[in-house]
Amino acid sequence: MGGDGQRVGPGSIAVFAWAGFVLVFLIAPIVIILIVSFSAADYLSFPPPALSLRWYARFVGVPGWRRAIWVSVQVASLTMLFATTLGLPAALALVRGRFPGKGAVYAFLLSPAIVPTIITAMGLYFFFARLKATGSLLAMALGHTVLALPVVIIIVAATLQGFDLRLEQAALSLGASRVTALRRITLPLVAPGVLSAALFAFLTSFDELLIPLFLSGVEIQTLTVRIWNSLQLEVDPTIAAVSSFLVGFTAAVLGASAALRRRQAT
Repeated sequence: MGGDGQRVGPGSIAVFAWAGFVLVFLIAPIVIILIVSFSAADYLSFPPPALSLRWYARFVGVPGWRRAIWVSVQVASLTMLFATTLGLPAALALVRGRFPGKGAVYAFLLSPAIVPTIITAMGLYFFFARLKATGSLLAMALGHTVLALPVVIIIVAATLQGFDLRLEQAALSLGASRVTALRRITLPLVAPGVLSAALFAFLTSFDELLIPLFLSGVEIQTLTVRIWNSLQLEVDPTIAAVSSFLVGFTAAVLGASAALRRRQAT
């Protein structure tokens, strides 16, 4: 019998077994990389012959890796700022506004999430190459904004759709202007959703490879581009340590986003 008092049949057991298999299939590569990152061997091997922190020390100690992390943080921060600044009013217009062609506008704004990233990266490269702006932080941030904007719009729009519009209407009935009601009622209540969208925009930029691969220069490389180049030139457990760092960073951002959503729900 299940916890809800219903009988658990062979079909339910098969579903649970299949779900467990899929979960293990998805998590196993991450677990293997985490273990390999602590290897004492001079090459990638699993299981490791011994455990060591030497590859994490090399990751932190090499100036090139530290510089790549700083570039990724700068680009991701600019992307978060641009995408949130553009995505919030766009989501407000799509949720609250009534204008012809709203569906087409919504589809257009979400199209970067549908178009293959390689096509977007090539288009951005030709655009910024004409402006002689490739290899700059701003170019990479604007390119990442194209990918992060649909994520921000989707999250903020979902937050606004769950917002009780009667609260804003009550403020308007008491004499507040629309701007005042938006600033003092709506935005504070949807702030956790907006912050969650900003975190996802940051994560989208931080983990992106193709766009900075086209737009980065010799001196300015994001962490993902540095990993790509390192895989082509040398393969040692440092890559596993860097990958573990990315996994931990992603998990931290997703945990912060989940905490914000729980706060909004309460």
